[in-house]
Amino acid sequence: MANLIKTGFLLIVLTCLLVLVGGALGGQQGMTIAFILALVMNVGSYWFSDKIVLSMYGAQPVEEAQAPGLYRIVRELAARAQIPVPPIYMISDDSPNAFATGRNPSHAAVAVTEGILRIMSEEELKGVLAHELSHVKNRDTLTMTIAATLAGAITYLGQMAQWGAMFGGGRRDDEEGGGGGLGMVGVLIMAILAPFAALLIQMAISRSREYEADASGARLVGKASGLAHALEKLEVASQQNPLPASPATAHLFIVNPLTSGGLASLFSTHPPIEERIARLQAMKL
Repeated sequence: MANLIKTGFLLIVLTCLLVLVGGALGGQQGMTIAFILALVMNVGSYWFSDKIVLSMYGAQPVEEAQAPGLYRIVRELAARAQIPVPPIYMISDDSPNAFATGRNPSHAAVAVTEGILRIMSEEELKGVLAHELSHVKNRDTLTMTIAATLAGAITYLGQMAQWGAMFGGGRRDDEEGGGGGLGMVGVLIMAILAPFAALLIQMAISRSREYEADASGARLVGKASGLAHALEKLEVASQQNPLPASPATAHLFIVNPLTSGGLASLFSTHPPIEERIARLQAMKL
């Protein structure tokens, strides 16, 4: 129920932001178009969320004959979690990472990069996959994918607003009394704040969700050491070899695929790795 409330809240707030950006770009007509676009995106992200995200990263389905060990781990963990065994996908990238997607446990998928299979022991990989299957069991994946889809759209519209402001898109409204849109100042404000607001909403939902998936994954395996060691490896390896990911989808991965530091770390969609490891080490299983 909590995740349903979060999903509903996310849809409402991000849809409102989308409509406001539409209004800044095109006045009443822009708001109407943005609202229709939001409805279409909401329906599309619900029914096709897994396909959208997997295609973004060129993930390819993996047959059991290609990766029997990987399938064995996923099948074992899915049985413990009492969820269907999800399809497994591979991302052809050396950066180590993984994510889960899908609208519910019956329509989910797990994707791993080639890089994560190279550096993880079986115990560590089991911890990572238990974390991702916990997202599926906890029904986090719907919220995660909807956030990615709508935040990406808002960021795109914010970029359009910036270009519109640069070329005088809002000046006409100012000269005509501001009747159609929010004017030059409004366009500039929306261009800056809309992507930032979308990121803050993702961050607020994502951080608590990651802690819970860490704990659920550790309980699923029966110990926390595997995931804790995996996170240590992932932090170093992902910084040395970051995944070329979209900021709108960065929150889907087990660790932030984008390089960060300084002030950027304050707005990360993931909690600090050291805090996640400390919480895992403090668990008594």
